[in-house]
Amino acid sequence: MSLAFDEFGRPFIVLREQAQKHRVKGIEAFKANLQAARVISNTMKTSLGPKGMDKMLVSPDQDVLVTNDGATIMEKMEVEHPIAKLLVELSKSQDNEIGDGTTGVVVLAGALLEQALILIDKGLHPLKIADGYEKACEIALKRLEEIGDNLDIMANNHEHLVNAAMTSLGSKIVSSIKKKLAEISVKAVLGVADLERKDVNFEMIKVVGKTGGGLEDTELIDGIIIDKDFSHPQMVKEVKDAKILILNCPFEPPKPSTKHNVNLSNAADFKALYNTEQQYFIDEVKRCKDSGANMVICQWGFDDEGNHLLLQNELPALRWVGGVDIELIAIATGGRIVPRFEDISPEKLGKAELVKELSFGTTTERMTVIRGCASKKALTIMVRGGNHMIVDEAKRAIHDSLCVVRNLVRDNRVVYGGGAPELACSIAINNAADKISSVEQYAVRAFADALEQIPLSLADNSGLWPIEAVADAKAGQIKNNNPRIGIDCFLVGENDMKKNGVYEGYTSKKQQLQLAT
Repeated sequence: MSLAFDEFGRPFIVLREQAQKHRVKGIEAFKANLQAARVISNTMKTSLGPKGMDKMLVSPDQDVLVTNDGATIMEKMEVEHPIAKLLVELSKSQDNEIGDGTTGVVVLAGALLEQALILIDKGLHPLKIADGYEKACEIALKRLEEIGDNLDIMANNHEHLVNAAMTSLGSKIVSSIKKKLAEISVKAVLGVADLERKDVNFEMIKVVGKTGGGLEDTELIDGIIIDKDFSHPQMVKEVKDAKILILNCPFEPPKPSTKHNVNLSNAADFKALYNTEQQYFIDEVKRCKDSGANMVICQWGFDDEGNHLLLQNELPALRWVGGVDIELIAIATGGRIVPRFEDISPEKLGKAELVKELSFGTTTERMTVIRGCASKKALTIMVRGGNHMIVDEAKRAIHDSLCVVRNLVRDNRVVYGGGAPELACSIAINNAADKISSVEQYAVRAFADALEQIPLSLADNSGLWPIEAVADAKAGQIKNNNPRIGIDCFLVGENDMKKNGVYEGYTSKKQQLQLAT
């Protein structure tokens, strides 16, 4: 540090730290980038598998979040490094496309980068490593297709779908009741699935969380639940054979869009203004009643005057219903969203068998359920839990299991979990590497080693000796020619993942390999 003076004699300090900084180039830059990705991968490694640990994340506002979901952990981590951000994007892609396997894809990508670091130290050019990885990935995908099983998803009361959903839920906080939640997920997906087109409309499945009760109180409700109660406490709490008018306009007199003043000089003027306003409300309620509606759902609010008139005319109403809920109700009941009172007509009404207000135990909170929707099947999964944190985590877990079941409806091929497919692919890649004469065979073998990181992490998190457990599983696969042998995480004494009922979707595993590469 030195002191200098400008032309006016004012002193300023010159710092020499800038001169000590240097730009990282070439191999050093590669290593620095790979190191950043390894840190993220090592953080996620401990969350992999059924015995993986949950992560506690504290936000800048001191909000605490405990989760095991890879995509959520990656999203909430405040990552600065651009290469580490790529891993965050990787996990988001897996979540958006497949919905499950978000932790595995990050661990695999980290393992590949770790192997690349060793190869760079050996003197391999990064392009050669990339080409070798591409070749190895093709071999792995080919092997994955060979070991995949086509399942009849309708057999044995959808047993295979339930097993796949249970595998997804096994690593989550809700694992104690995974059988029940898996069955709920399967019923929900099959309830809205179009099995001929092999398509599932997720918009017709709503997941709602409510604190209170225990996780075991979670239930599947045949209908739509709205987190609102009837607008007036004296309105009927149950409407059978409901004809629902869905409004997108408020129950109030029209207002000028500009600033305005109303000058009232005497009581007669005030009375005339009051009567005019009253007439607007009366006309609006009359239009609703004349359409044949016996229930009104409004996206906006209405004041006490409108509420009182609706009660007098025996029109039960819900107000301040969110835009997403309004659209879902319209799709499910076959109704049309009406933007103006002048447009109300009988053919725009939605139909449902029953609209009923529900209350929860000792709490004063109430919700409204719409059952037996006329147009499309709509289902709601009602998640209960002791606090918001548990409910939120349960909702994330259910989302993952719904995605797993949906993927199996679309493509009924499965591979068996527990690290078995990774080991099978690793053996196939090692065998194929012997036939590659170019330098790329080093990268191909490195890919095989990286694949073993998944079973190693599973064994480590389950309290086993990682190298011994993986060596045993690998030897078992080669000796018995059985690609289903993996890591026995629950220590039940059986390594065959098919017998253990550990199912993973073929599409999920394929996407993991492609994204990580």
